[in-house]
Order: sequence, then structure tokens, then C-alpha cells
Amino acid sequence: MFTEEEIAVFLEELEEKLQVINDNVLLLERNGGSPEVIQEIFRAAHTIKGSSAVMGYEKMSTLTHEIENLFDRLRRGEMDVTESLVDTLFEALDTLKLLKDEITGKTQDIDISSVIAKLRQYMQTCEAAEPAGSRGVAGDLAHAAEPVSPPPADQVAATAAFPGASAMVSTGEYQPYRTVLELEDAVKEVVREAEVRGFQAYQVDIGIDQGCQMKGVRAFLIFETLQQIGEIIKSVPPAEDLQEGKYEQGFTVVLLTKEDAGEVHDLVFSIAEVSSVEVRPIKLRVWEQTPAPDAAARQQVKKEAAPPGKDNIKTVRVDVQKLDTLMNLVGELVIDRTRLDRFVEVFESRYGSDDLVENIVEISNHLGQVTNDLQEEIMKARMLPVAHVFNRLPRMVRDLAHKMGKEIDFIIEGRETELDRNVIEVIGDPLIHLLRNAVDHGIEPPEERVRLGKPRSGRLLLKAAYVESHIVITLSDDGRGMDPDKIRQKAIEKGLMTPEQAARASDREILDLIFTPGFSTAGTVSDVSGRGVGMDIVRNQIEQINGSVEFTTAPGRGTTFTIKLPLTLAIIRALMVTLGDHVYAFPLTNVLETLTLKPGEIRRVRHAEVIVVRGQVLPLVRLAHLFQEKSKEEGKLSVVILGSGDKKVGVVVDRLIGEQEIVIKSLGGYLGQVPGLSGATILGDGKVALIVDARGIVKDAGVEEIIYEVSRAG
Repeated sequence: MFTEEEIAVFLEELEEKLQVINDNVLLLERNGGSPEVIQEIFRAAHTIKGSSAVMGYEKMSTLTHEIENLFDRLRRGEMDVTESLVDTLFEALDTLKLLKDEITGKTQDIDISSVIAKLRQYMQTCEAAEPAGSRGVAGDLAHAAEPVSPPPADQVAATAAFPGASAMVSTGEYQPYRTVLELEDAVKEVVREAEVRGFQAYQVDIGIDQGCQMKGVRAFLIFETLQQIGEIIKSVPPAEDLQEGKYEQGFTVVLLTKEDAGEVHDLVFSIAEVSSVEVRPIKLRVWEQTPAPDAAARQQVKKEAAPPGKDNIKTVRVDVQKLDTLMNLVGELVIDRTRLDRFVEVFESRYGSDDLVENIVEISNHLGQVTNDLQEEIMKARMLPVAHVFNRLPRMVRDLAHKMGKEIDFIIEGRETELDRNVIEVIGDPLIHLLRNAVDHGIEPPEERVRLGKPRSGRLLLKAAYVESHIVITLSDDGRGMDPDKIRQKAIEKGLMTPEQAARASDREILDLIFTPGFSTAGTVSDVSGRGVGMDIVRNQIEQINGSVEFTTAPGRGTTFTIKLPLTLAIIRALMVTLGDHVYAFPLTNVLETLTLKPGEIRRVRHAEVIVVRGQVLPLVRLAHLFQEKSKEEGKLSVVILGSGDKKVGVVVDRLIGEQEIVIKSLGGYLGQVPGLSGATILGDGKVALIVDARGIVKDAGVEEIIYEVSRAG
């Protein structure tokens, strides 16, 4: 019935609405029954209910209907927000996420009966007879005219894509939809009787975004929303045409309700892809549609109160694969720009500075500027706010804190900071592990914090910010911190160090042991932490995307982790070197410094070469031996000091060329993984330069063994 594209757009909107519910339930727990928060959750649940019903996902529609009913009671003040109620709401939200996975085939046969039973149990505690005046007008006025039914969900015509891309296709510049309405005698009679009973009749003109592709579905959602507050007794075009999406810019309904015009306006305008709403009271005494005062005639939503997606920003939906292709093409342009720069240098040296040369230089400079601008814009298009990751974390922290009996104030700053989407995909797991460690190991129980003179609630701060050409994410807590002496004792117990080695090691070296595979200071193993897996994986995952992770800690005061990430993975800065007749590139993120040494400064420990840099012993690797090439070493040696984590190694090369921006190219399936190499790039002269796997070299250099042998010899 629906295409893959339609289902994909539905899932995208579903993910957005689930996040809205998640964020607002957290606010509900923190701030109590705020009417604005309850209304936001109610609207999100209502949208999911309507859209899932249209798509035929009955279990999801049924569950969100129960959530909607519960929040309707909260909205009317018939229930109070309690911790157990919030837990049940989160259970319902988790079930909705499982139903989403069921749609994508990740899970199957999800049972919703237990969570529905819990929701109904809460509602049964506040069951009461509704006031007589709260009934709708359909029963009282049925003899006068037949109300218009909403378009049936199973008959809604689907044309191209699921509705709800309000954040993708915005209102743009539009003329408010308006029509002249003529009422039949039967409808007039219904309106007169409704006025006697205290109801107001409104003409509601509803404009729909020009980009809306499933107009029938949108009309269904609007009908269903309006019938929460009254009865629709007429529509133009007729309901049969609306259910098939047979209308142009919008449609008009006559609504009988006891709500004021502002409430009607806000309720309709909260629906995605509604571009304009005009609510005008119908007066039958002189049979004319009296324009309301200016403030009510065209009640335009204030910008600050407008729901997400209503800003006048024209956007389009673009498949990420197209962005990847564009980025690859920009990479080719960067390569050709570098080659052109090289050609201009040769041209200038050969022909001097005549008019032709100056023209070529001017063209080269302009092309370089345009290429830089294009590269920057494409990179921006690939960027996503870190909120895509951060927004998932408050719920996890809340659940862990409740499970462990801790009170935590979790603060997030810099949600709007943007990262390349490929980087975004990687950092989620490391952040989750660091947060779990902070909640489990770092933050103390409330009673212990009070005894230590700290606030009862622990503080967790997650912050993202731009620093030069990188993104820096910091995670800090005000908990126990790390005790070097405790870690030192654990290292001895686990056989990672002898007592003599542990005694000689500095506090910094001891603290860095947390990144050792299998190391943990937890006394017991739980489902949260204590198994000794995680911190080494955190560092490896971040370093795989050319990032770095460091931390500072103070016993009794807390710990701060700092993650430094590149803005993009496709184009990097590198240090170019030569070895024999070939050029190699070292990613600058791993280059600590460069040195020039005399052969006599190299020492040997057992069978390995080492150098001493400012009192620190470093292993020495000759790139010529690693790649089995002939070196052109003459006299003094050029050494590149590489670092990965807390480890360092010196690499001997023939000559240092300098820094350069390079485009990373995969070695391809034919070559596969080559030890010591992570990719390749194309130079300005068209030759290929291989990118050195700095992390791999540092890892394989045997740093610990060298230090151990030196310490024994000392």
C-alpha cells in the first residue's frame, strides 16, 4: 500500500515525535504538571496516533491512543504527576520504540497488553462522570443536520510521501487560504440551535503547504484534531474529496465548539504542514460572516510560540548518499586545485612574470577560493547538531540514577554545535560509556554527599563547543574523582605492574591505566560497569576518527573527560615526508613534534633502537624497515614523534616536506588492509602519497616493553 519512501518519511517523523515525548516527560518529572509540557506531549502522541492509523500500524495507534487519553486527564487536572506514573510513561515510550523496530524488521510480535493495562489502571483511579455540559453537540443536534465525518484512515489516498516533513518543507511565502462560504438552510438551523446551547460557530480556513504530498492524510489529522473540541458540520470541498486529497491550497470547515477562536487556531496550527489558519465567527442574524477584530480575525502565531518547523525557511530533503557523492567530487576538486597550484609554481619559475603568467595565477587563485567555499558549504550540508546524540542521554542518566538510588542534575550545553554526520555516528557509544561510569563510579549516593558537605544532588555537565578547527566535548562530574593510590593497588593485584614498577610510576602514568584492556577499579560487577571493558574501547573508537580523549581528576572533587574531534573525516591536515622516491603523509592529529638527530644519539635496548627526548625514553621505528624501502638517509636524521593516547614513538624518515591539506582515499577492496597504512591521497603533481597508520605504528612499537627494560637497566 505504501512505498518504501513513504514508510521512511513516516519513520523519520515518528523518531522526531518520540524524542519530543521523551524530552517533555523528563521535563514533566522535573517541573511537575506544566500545562505547556502536557500539551506538547498530548499533541505529539496525537500525531503519532493519527499517522500510524493511516499507515495501518494498529498496535502503535492503540497504544498512543491510551497515552493520549491519560494526558487528556492530566491536562484537565484530574490526575497528578507521580514518579510511578513517569516510570509507566517511559515504559510506554520504550514500547513505542520497539514497535518502531517492529516496522523496520529489527523485532517482531511486540506485546502491548501489559503497558496498556498499566496506563488504564492509572486512569481508572480518576474515573468520574463527565459534567453534562461537556458533551459534544452531535447527539443534541443530530436531527438538524448530519455532522461531517473525518476521512476514514483506511480510505485515505496516499500519493507520494508521508506527511509530517514540516521541518523539511516549511511554509515559505504564502497567501493565507480564504474562501467565501454559503450555508444551506439545514446547516443554518444547526448553527442557531448550537448558539442557544452556548456553542459558537466558526468558519475555519486552513491553508496547506504547497509541498504537502499526502493531502488526504493531512485532512484526516485536521478533522480528527478539531473533533476533540467540537463538531464539524460542513466542509468545502466535501469530505469525500478531502479523503482523496482532491483540493488545492487548502479547505474550509464549519466548526461548532465552546472553545474560543484562539484555542481553535492554535490547535490546528500545531499540525505539521499547515501553512495558515483563519478563524472567523459565523453570525446568522444578518447572515454574514462578520470579520472579527484585527487581533482575532487573523490570529497569526507569535514566532516564539510557533511549533518547530513553522519558521519561514525553505528547505528540501536530500538523501545522504547524494551528500557523500558531492563530498567525493569536492575532494577531487581539492586534488585538482593542489595540482593547479603546483603547475602555476612551475609556470612562474619557467616563464617569469609576464601577463600570461599573471592571468594564470589570477585564475588559479580564484578557482582555489571557489573550491574552498564549495568545500566549506558541502561540509556544512553534511553537518548535524550534536543534539542528535545528546538528546538520547538524559533519559539514560535518569534511569541509571533511579536504579542506583542517586540524585543527579544532568546539564547539557552546546546542543546546537554541529559535527559531520559520520563523526556523529561514532561518538554515541563512547559518550554512553563515560556517562555510565560517571553515574556508577563518580557520583556518590545522596547520604554520602551530604556527609562530605556536598549538595545532595550530584552534578553532571556535558558540553560541546568549537575550538579552532575541532569540536571539543567535555564531560565533568563533581563526584569522587580517581585515587591514584587505589588504581596503583589494583594494578599490582591484577599483575599489570610489579610493586617496584608501581612505586616508580608517576600519578599520571597510574591514572592512564584506566585505558588498559580489562582494567577496572569496581569492587563488584554489575550490569552497568565493573567488567573492565570500555575505557580502552572508548579511546580506540575516538582515535579511529582521528580524535583524542584526555582526562583530569582530583580525589573528592570529580573528573573531567575531554574529547577532541575533527569537523570532518574526508579532508585532513597532514605532515608530508619523503622516504626514498616516495611521499608519505602523517595525520597531524598524531604528530606531536619533529626532531633532527645525529646517528650517535640513538641508543639500543636489547635489540631495539630508542632515543631520549627531554628525559623520556621513546622507541625508534625506521619507516624504511617498516615498508621495506631503500632509505636516502645522509648525516642527520629527520624524526617524527607520533603519539596515540599516552604512548609515543619516534619515526625516522628521509626528509620533511611540510604540512598540506589532503583528501583521504580508501586503498580499495583489492589491496584491503595493509599494515602500517590507513589510506592514500593524490598530490599536486598527480602522484599518489600513502597515508601512514600512526596509531598502528605506536601500538606495535612495544612502548611498555622498552620502558620496562630501561627501568630494569637503570
